[in-house]
Amino acid sequence: MSFDFDAVVVGAGAVGLACGRALAKRGLSVLVLEKEPHIGQGVSSRNSEVIHGGLYYPTGSLKARLCVEGRRRLYAFLDSHKIDYRKCGKLVVATDEAEVPRIEAIFRQATANGVEGLEHLTGEQARALEPGLNAHAAILSPESGVFDSHGYMLALQGDIEEAGGSVVVSTPFERAEPLAGGGFTVTAGGEGGATLTTRLLVTAPGLAAQGVAARIDGYAAERIPASHLGKGVYFRLSGKAPFERLIYPPPIPGALGTHYRKDLGGQAVFGPDLAYVETEDYSVDPGKAVEFEGYIRRFWPGLPEGALTPDYAGIRPKLHGPGEPQPDFQLRGRDDHGIDGLVALFGIESPGLTSSLAIGEAVAEILHHD
Repeated sequence: MSFDFDAVVVGAGAVGLACGRALAKRGLSVLVLEKEPHIGQGVSSRNSEVIHGGLYYPTGSLKARLCVEGRRRLYAFLDSHKIDYRKCGKLVVATDEAEVPRIEAIFRQATANGVEGLEHLTGEQARALEPGLNAHAAILSPESGVFDSHGYMLALQGDIEEAGGSVVVSTPFERAEPLAGGGFTVTAGGEGGATLTTRLLVTAPGLAAQGVAARIDGYAAERIPASHLGKGVYFRLSGKAPFERLIYPPPIPGALGTHYRKDLGGQAVFGPDLAYVETEDYSVDPGKAVEFEGYIRRFWPGLPEGALTPDYAGIRPKLHGPGEPQPDFQLRGRDDHGIDGLVALFGIESPGLTSSLAIGEAVAEILHHD
């Protein structure tokens, strides 16, 4: 039969758009559905805009492989599309002797992951690069950076449209039904509400991943992983940014922990922390500034009193609860759920933005081989 589209992608965040681009680049007709009035309004717009080197993730995991490959692809993409970024590098800092074994373990993991250019630094060498830093020892990762994630997503949308595809906003996914001979009927709502047919279906809706999967006929409930909302808040510094490079203490359980970045506008931002929440609440409690100050002073003793102001919050689609090990990205094809022509993405949190181009390619490969 003839389909309205070769592929429909649910979700126009960085990962959904990268999936749409990878499929469109292969000559497929692509439609990306987004429930919000603009692209990238979910997880993709509430993060650190950091380009991750790929240091932390377990050897051979999708996170390790796709982060390193995605980062390399991302810098090339940003260059070719003239999108603003700063390859400032990252210091992972041991603030005392007790933290040294932890950063040494990160160095070994990063080396196993193929991260380029890593250097061991003494405290003195780290302070020479970043005066004002409290460092007993540090690791320098020169491949890390910050970038304009919204400009990036607009460029992804541009590539999809240039290849003849479409990105449709204010059009929430309602449901999908597999057709007898392969393919799907997809019903979308909102102003542009319609029912259409597609040969392939990709779901990449961030926080809504589980809810979307549950509305695909035949997707067994027991194959849908549990969802946890991991909230992180950010505080902005009033005054001059103290460091040029990204500054990361050793990671906390379940996340990379509160770090420092100088954004593209030259301002200093600290965050995120991690708190599990039950609802999507993006408020920032100003009272958390005290907790942030204590944490930041471990690596920046010179933080002035009362210099932090609440900035924004993000919520990450976690597959693990408090105290549970952090799982890998989930790119689930037919082998997992038994439905031809469907790839469902779950738990695409950090380093999802850095990995997005590589995730898009991986999804296109799965669909090609399924």
